[in-house]
Amino acid sequence: MDPTQFFRSSRVTIVAGKGGVGKTTVSAALAGCAAAAGLRTQIVEIEGKSGLAGMFGKPNLTYDEIQLAPLLSARTLTPDDALVEYLIDHGLKRISKRLAESGALDMVATATPGIKDVLILGKIKQLERSGDHDVIIVDAPAAGHAISFLRSARGLLDAIKVGPIETQAREVMELLTDASRCQVMLVTLPEETPVNELSETAFALEDQIGVALAPVVVNGLYPEIDDLGVDPRTAAEAAGVPIDEATSEALEDAAGFWTTRRDLQLGQLERLGTLLPLEQIHLPFLFEAAIGNGGLAQLTTGIRDGLAGLADLASPS
Repeated sequence: MDPTQFFRSSRVTIVAGKGGVGKTTVSAALAGCAAAAGLRTQIVEIEGKSGLAGMFGKPNLTYDEIQLAPLLSARTLTPDDALVEYLIDHGLKRISKRLAESGALDMVATATPGIKDVLILGKIKQLERSGDHDVIIVDAPAAGHAISFLRSARGLLDAIKVGPIETQAREVMELLTDASRCQVMLVTLPEETPVNELSETAFALEDQIGVALAPVVVNGLYPEIDDLGVDPRTAAEAAGVPIDEATSEALEDAAGFWTTRRDLQLGQLERLGTLLPLEQIHLPFLFEAAIGNGGLAQLTTGIRDGLAGLADLASPS
């Protein structure tokens, strides 16, 4: 599939996954891939303090969008800021900041569970409707919160039947359940617990919300290395390089660990395919303490190649 076709098939892509699987890194790589394809792209960060901006050498994000790279911007969304903007847009500018600063939102949230999430989703809906960006990548909360985050609008619709909150929740649900406007991309590691949680999350999102699922991203795969089974002593002798016994044993141990680890990962990939019949995009394990420009470029290439390997979307009949 042409990556441009993938991104144009759904303007909003919400990236979610268990904490620690690399969903923020995948969000950055996905956005970089879209921008490289010539699409106006914005990353929307939900939880804040993710370090996403640092991957591009920029300071922490704020509610106001900043430019990260050509065709690529980013911002953080918070319920307080979304509430202030909502009130201003509805002619309540004079009291908007006072309400937010007074802690009124916390009182409203206590009385109306899910309202904070709907305020953020409502802002994402506004961004999608504006048409200012071709692609919006949402770095969603971790998997457990992601379900309640995306389910918030449906919960409010069950509780509230009229008024501006009902309108906002209904319009958010229209966004989430329209595959031509929104999709969720789940991220996992090739390990048993993350694979189990991803599968559970996927079925919950489909059954409880009705959101479309994009291909799954499997992050942190060890690459296949040829000749790991070669005896170090034989290889050293053939190369004319001296090697002592301790070094030879260490190399054998390292090769054994690598092979075992990769075999376990491949087993989890196969299990994931059985649990969840979605196409997969595979990203390599990066041996870096922090992802910088070089690592991000490598992952962006991995996303591009993964999308290119997907089946083309069916043309509308």
